[in-house]
Amino acid sequence: MADLSSFPITTRWPATRPDAIQLYSLPTPNGVKISIALEELGLDYEPHLISFGTNDQKSPEFVSLNPNGRIPAIIDPNGPEGKPIGLFESGAILVYLAEKTGKLLPASAAGRYETLAWVMFQMGGVGPMFGQFGHFFKFAADKVANNPYPMERYRDESKRLLSVLETRLEGRQWLMGDDYTIADIATFPWIEGARKFYGGDQVLDYASFPNVMAWVARALERPAVKTGMEIPKRD
Repeated sequence: MADLSSFPITTRWPATRPDAIQLYSLPTPNGVKISIALEELGLDYEPHLISFGTNDQKSPEFVSLNPNGRIPAIIDPNGPEGKPIGLFESGAILVYLAEKTGKLLPASAAGRYETLAWVMFQMGGVGPMFGQFGHFFKFAADKVANNPYPMERYRDESKRLLSVLETRLEGRQWLMGDDYTIADIATFPWIEGARKFYGGDQVLDYASFPNVMAWVARALERPAVKTGMEIPKRD
């Protein structure tokens, strides 16, 4: 049985199955990337809910695993050389899990780097811009009621990013063509999240991006996605 006692986070969220990957997360667009990947890869894992309502992500125990105080984070008891490893940042975790299993990432060097480019596109573009759009559109609307600039700025940039995806997906089933990869898993939860969590699909004019909408619909039909989108279960 793996010994995870060197990870302080396990004192607050004990591992009942320490030989399984420990997932510390919440079902947000960033969080579900990892639960979806774990489901797609068939890896054994134990989810722990990190509640924003009680600022779990800012607790000393959580920050001991992720100094940035953001979900998701994992501990893999069977990391490199058989030793436990803790990881944070969803993009890094996706790459780690793909390389650990040899799945969801093309075997060829060219395909691998192209996939990683689209992962970085999400990390540096889609995630931050859609997140800021959602903040000003839904959560801070009252604070900017007399100043439409913040919402409009992030709305317009989010629509520009949607147009990039729309072009990329022309004639493609997935971002890498026929192969479903971590680039898809990194990105489509944000498109769905802007509709589901922010109610911003009409403002972002989703109807003008049919390739993107068809791609998201295909992803949402995957059994692993249906399960992973709801993990960890909210209280």
